Amino acid sequence: MVREGWPPLNDFLSIGTALSGATEALSKVSDSPRLDAELLLARAIDIPRSYLFAHAEEELDRAGVERFQNTLKLRIDGLPMAYIAGEKEFWSMTLMVSPATLVPRPETEILVNLVLQEIPRATKCRVLDLGTGCGAIALAIAKERPECDVVATDVSEDALAIARQNARQLSIPNIEFLLGDWIEPVKSDSFDLIATNPPYVPDNDPDLEKLRHEPRNALVSGNDGLDAIRLIAADAASIIKAGGKLFMEHGDTQQDAVEAILGKARWSGIAVHKDMAGFPRVTVASR
Repeated sequence: MVREGWPPLNDFLSIGTALSGATEALSKVSDSPRLDAELLLARAIDIPRSYLFAHAEEELDRAGVERFQNTLKLRIDGLPMAYIAGEKEFWSMTLMVSPATLVPRPETEILVNLVLQEIPRATKCRVLDLGTGCGAIALAIAKERPECDVVATDVSEDALAIARQNARQLSIPNIEFLLGDWIEPVKSDSFDLIATNPPYVPDNDPDLEKLRHEPRNALVSGNDGLDAIRLIAADAASIIKAGGKLFMEHGDTQQDAVEAILGKARWSGIAVHKDMAGFPRVTVASR
């Protein structure tokens, strides 16, 4: 935690001093402490980040220091930068996020890219995103393939409210958000493609402590992390059209287990794809 009274509010700090102290304080909790400090300070005093670089000697007023302290303490406590800012960049879109939604990860763009490769431009098809959260996957697909009808489901009304607002702000009309558990809202429908980034973390994983601010039900899925994947593999078969494909993100050590689950559920053509770091990340299967 930030030591009590840092920075001292009766002292007017310079921008440079504030950034140095914040960078040191964040170094134990962030992979990018200097960047976090710059973003937090720019937000606290409502100026572009670029302004900080040429004005290191400029003094901050008391109100600016207080705002900076407040957000700095949140970040040191582990609150993701995206929640502090209320937004996250994904697929060249600025998306609203909140603690009701996961923060979109760069590796999920691999899944989006694979889906788009399967859909030629100007093709009309129906795409389903299961467990949409803030809508990142569904919105990226709908944006890039405006002739497609995209449906997205989520069990959280709070998450869907964020997703719908993102669609409005981005002016993406070819998308529908439905409340319900996985395929429940669309069980009488059918789709050409299904994409999903389901929860896949085991419920006793020690890394969950680092993710404590994100919604647990969007992260955790049983003792081995595969409960949601088993359910989707079994149930999605009833709503996929002949020749349709399922695109599923998973943990970087789960590819063999996912392949076995999909095979048991009678999916075929199973192939795993690696993320930018070279880890198995997305498995694709046909029906």
